[in-house]
Amino acid sequence: MRTIGALPARVQRALGGRAVRIDGQELHPEIQLALKLLRLTAGRTFEQLPLSQGRAQISREAWVFGDSLPVGTVRDLTVPGPAGPLAARLYRPSGLGGSSALLVYFHGGGWVLGDLESADSACRFLAVHAGLSVLSIDYRLAPEHPFPAGVEDAVAAYRHAVDNAESLGVDPAAIGVGGESAGGNLAAVVSQITHAEPGPAPAFQLMFFPVTDLSTKHASYLLFSDGFFLTEAQMDWYRDHYLTHPGEALDPRVSPLLADSLSGLPPAYVAVAGFDPLRDEGEAYARRLGEAGVPVTLRRHEGLVHGIVNATGVGRSGRDALLEAAGALRGGLTALAGRR
Repeated sequence: MRTIGALPARVQRALGGRAVRIDGQELHPEIQLALKLLRLTAGRTFEQLPLSQGRAQISREAWVFGDSLPVGTVRDLTVPGPAGPLAARLYRPSGLGGSSALLVYFHGGGWVLGDLESADSACRFLAVHAGLSVLSIDYRLAPEHPFPAGVEDAVAAYRHAVDNAESLGVDPAAIGVGGESAGGNLAAVVSQITHAEPGPAPAFQLMFFPVTDLSTKHASYLLFSDGFFLTEAQMDWYRDHYLTHPGEALDPRVSPLLADSLSGLPPAYVAVAGFDPLRDEGEAYARRLGEAGVPVTLRRHEGLVHGIVNATGVGRSGRDALLEAAGALRGGLTALAGRR
């Protein structure tokens, strides 16, 4: 994987075959070749395995695709959750000085898979390139802990970060939330809940390929149901594990796109992948934010697939997408630190 990611684009195209074009977009040659290789070498995917094996598979993929970028300090700790301590990991790059900005980060994995290790590569990258601290949260997973356990943990972790900003070495007025896929969903939901309730809300929200609507399947589900890393069948598997009954999909804490109002929420950066079943609901959420007067940047990475931000160690696409997001964090969150 690392070798093919380093090849020139013309060589990747020659090896990957005829360009795949859907909905006016062309699949990036690097991604097309990687998907071809995965199809040739992969066995059963996680939703076809026992849960423990599926989780182990995600951990292996994180090791294959990620990159352990050096960070000044990386410290494992715990934060209090509503049902007990939650494992967390604090990344703090060298040279910050004083109180930095902080991004509270929630990993992806459909609320069922993933952990601190699966998010490690992206957290390291954002900490270094955005020049801020990152607190990664190992929230409870379904089906052992279905909705709303993950939401409750995410809200508690954010509030803990605000209340303990001094001991974390961060500015309480420059704390944002972010995440990828299900983690992007949690970032959106945390922003909505904390805005509606007493106490501070995040200063910024960063969402990669967020799940924003489990109540229906948007058009991108039909376009990219299979063959582009994340599949419709896998999203169905995630939903069935996360929810205890279908009606919960109408709850804005599950489907933040369904909230009555998005006005007053923090500024947002929303990144979606062109070849992703979740593309359209992510874009719909960004549009609703903008219509509500929330400063929002929507970035569609047209040739890419779901989860690419975790592939910082393979090829260039994931790194490039994260670099853009890091730039947005610098302007929208890092710059807020120390302004009081």
